[in-house]
Amino acid sequence: MSVDRPIRVLLADDQALVRAGFSSILSRLPDIEVTGEAGDGAEAVDLATRLRPDLVLMDIRMPRMDGLAATERLMASAHPPKIVVLTTFDGDEFVYGALRAGAVGFLLKDISPEQLVAAVRSAVSGDAMLSPSVTRLLIEAYVQSPAPVTGVPEQLTDLTEREVDVLREVARGRSNAEIGATLFLAETTIKTHLARIYTKLAVRDRVHAVVLAYESGLVRPGS
Repeated sequence: MSVDRPIRVLLADDQALVRAGFSSILSRLPDIEVTGEAGDGAEAVDLATRLRPDLVLMDIRMPRMDGLAATERLMASAHPPKIVVLTTFDGDEFVYGALRAGAVGFLLKDISPEQLVAAVRSAVSGDAMLSPSVTRLLIEAYVQSPAPVTGVPEQLTDLTEREVDVLREVARGRSNAEIGATLFLAETTIKTHLARIYTKLAVRDRVHAVVLAYESGLVRPGS
């Protein structure tokens, strides 16, 4: 995305009041433009295909086509936008599926205006934080997983020992600053390690690195 134009956001939610509230918050900012609003998943796919937003704020529970199906459809397109999932509660069973489909983040609808703006900016910049709510969902999804893996799983063999340490901390829901304090490294060094981790694992972002960490058994529930 060019730094010379604002972040283009598409709002997809079947509740007009939710769309109006989010639009009111985001439209006041010079670096964010609400480029469209959709009342269901099918409309979201159509508008996103035509308007090419940088980011879609995607509700999960919508008529005609839910947010999970819409996310899958958009992520299979030639130029997929960033997608951040919206839901009213952090136990939504569809959230994990949306993250697996390619969503880069997860937000509760009762977040503060400041958190909403920060989430939009960070998602587009590629530095989205994984909230504790999402970490809990991932842990719950794997609570019935097989016995712990011995050693470093095959998917992660290209990572250095330090990169594995960083990925473990990310998977526990810690911020870059917290990881730096734990590992006695500068925050800029943590960012460098993360960039290398994403490249080696062929993942787009922090969220999908964590998904892989849980799927591979590198991080286990209760660890």
